[in-house]
Amino acid sequence: MILSRRAAINTLVAGGVGTVMGTGAYGLAYPRHQIQVVRMSLPVSDLPPSLEGLRIGLITELHHSEMVPQQDVERAATLTMNERPDLIVLGGDYVTWGDRSYVVPCSEGLAKLSAPLGVYAALGNHDDDRDMPAALTSNGFTVLRDARTTMSARGEKLELAGIRFWTQRPRDIARVLQGAEGPIILIAHDPRRLTEAAALNVSLVLSGHTHGGQVVLPVVGAVAARKFPVVAGAGFRDKTSMFVSRGVGTIYVPYRFNCPPDVSILTLKRA
Repeated sequence: MILSRRAAINTLVAGGVGTVMGTGAYGLAYPRHQIQVVRMSLPVSDLPPSLEGLRIGLITELHHSEMVPQQDVERAATLTMNERPDLIVLGGDYVTWGDRSYVVPCSEGLAKLSAPLGVYAALGNHDDDRDMPAALTSNGFTVLRDARTTMSARGEKLELAGIRFWTQRPRDIARVLQGAEGPIILIAHDPRRLTEAAALNVSLVLSGHTHGGQVVLPVVGAVAARKFPVVAGAGFRDKTSMFVSRGVGTIYVPYRFNCPPDVSILTLKRA
């Protein structure tokens, strides 16, 4: 029997993770709030020489809720701003199950974000199509809902596109990318869109959704995230690069094991 992601996490916490519950109270109370800054140089195909060294800040999986306090949202924003990236990308799942009571507080926690090339957001499977985009837009962020924008960076054109979690068919993604003239960065909440992105010659995909597995057991690994082509960090298919953040918050259970939360700072380099 194949377990769903939710069932796998619950089973691990109830069973296998129970073996480490001698230190579990510590795991519940402290490490899941200790957000790391992941810094990585990432090779990108078709990157113009003048864009080498461009820095992107990626924040995803905030999941502001009873389990994830606003302080964590604000801390993620502060850590990202401290790095002074050229561009900031928000990867989706700002709240859990679209809970309206956390939408505006989450947006307020991110309000300090700014970058020379702007702050752009995509939507995840926990986000609604109205309230969350409106809250993000009120901060001056650009929400890319199956949309693409062309920006000018260091004298070069750079295409940035964002698709909703539910936009999965190749023809629908192709429609969003149609007419792109420069290298394409695609914000796709779900890393499984790597397949479609590679077929469409997308240069870089930025994702979240996996939480890095959230519970990563020694030897066994991230059981709940095995269905994804990249669970956390960098991955490649053909000429397409991908980076998946472990994200900030938690889902289903307020627990992370061997899988700390993060915000990511990606420095682009020529492949």
